[in-house]
Amino acid sequence: MRRKDTRLVELGRDPAQHAGAVNTPVYRASTILFPDVETMRTEAQPYTYGRRGTPTTRGLEQALCELEGGARTVLTPSGLSACTLAILTTCSAGDHILVTDSVYGPTRVFCQKIAKRYGISTTYFEPHVGADIAQQFRPETKAVFVESPGSFSFEVQDVPAIARVAHERGAAVILDNTWATPLYFNALGHGVDLSVQAATKYISGHADVMMGAITANEAWKDRLVETHGTLGLCSSGDDAYLAMRGLRTLGVRLRRHQESAIEIAAWLKSRPEVARVLYPPMHDDSGHVLWKRDFTGASGLFSVILKPASEKAVDAMCDGFEHFGLGYSWGGFESLVVPGHMPRSFPPKLEGPMLRLHIGLEDVEDLKTDLTHGFERLQQAG
Repeated sequence: MRRKDTRLVELGRDPAQHAGAVNTPVYRASTILFPDVETMRTEAQPYTYGRRGTPTTRGLEQALCELEGGARTVLTPSGLSACTLAILTTCSAGDHILVTDSVYGPTRVFCQKIAKRYGISTTYFEPHVGADIAQQFRPETKAVFVESPGSFSFEVQDVPAIARVAHERGAAVILDNTWATPLYFNALGHGVDLSVQAATKYISGHADVMMGAITANEAWKDRLVETHGTLGLCSSGDDAYLAMRGLRTLGVRLRRHQESAIEIAAWLKSRPEVARVLYPPMHDDSGHVLWKRDFTGASGLFSVILKPASEKAVDAMCDGFEHFGLGYSWGGFESLVVPGHMPRSFPPKLEGPMLRLHIGLEDVEDLKTDLTHGFERLQQAG
């Protein structure tokens, strides 16, 4: 059996089909021609229309599907569109969905605005609920949306326990698995029905692609493909090519992200300005036991809770960084910082302001120096 790094290099490509080219070429296509009416009528050829896929997009879908251990993967224009497609695949008007309170903010906005407008109701549950989520099910509950860990507050959820409860009640389980990727968390193996990736982030890895992906198990693949196609969602061959290029180095990059993040997280814990570090690999993190049980690694994203400080002081700290860019997203080669803001139904108790850090591929000592200067600005600004 091929190990993960070997699979990352080999999946989704067939040089013999493309004149020996190592990488599948970029196919830019809308119209695809049929040899005759019968073939057009029966769609008895691999590709029928650009929106329905080309060899470039299909190669990436197949690679991600095998990594996830699923039955079918589809690509979407963004991570958010993948999250919303998963909800629309599993829920209809009159249905109810349970969503973790630590969910990605734009997914929450979709539930509150668009899903509500179309008759899908949402209840948010405390991320640590585990099997006790059973108490929140209704007869019309059709799906549970989990995100483990949460991408700002980093609660690790007991996904297998939640999945058991959901399946006993006939509900699907959706997981936003962007933080761990299929390399570090086997979503479908832990009971998830639809695994969502913001491929914008670690899959692509270079801060230059917008893409989402959903991998479904056998039970949900047909419904996923139908909903995806009917909504007209697709990704371009150029973006699929770049995402596939990023996928080839995913294993190498994630190991470096993890190694650097663990070192910097431990260093931050020693700083007098820091109250806590929210990062599941740390032994004192509230989610460490579940993380160690279910995950095989960690990415470079975590949060820091500062001791009480003014907004002015936090702004001064963030405004002067040399290596940490101030920007949304994460998962690229570059380090990023963003002040934390979490709309929550069950807000966690925080000692002070929150900063979310993405540890990129820069030298760790340079990043420590940058943070040290930031703490100096924090202190000077009072």
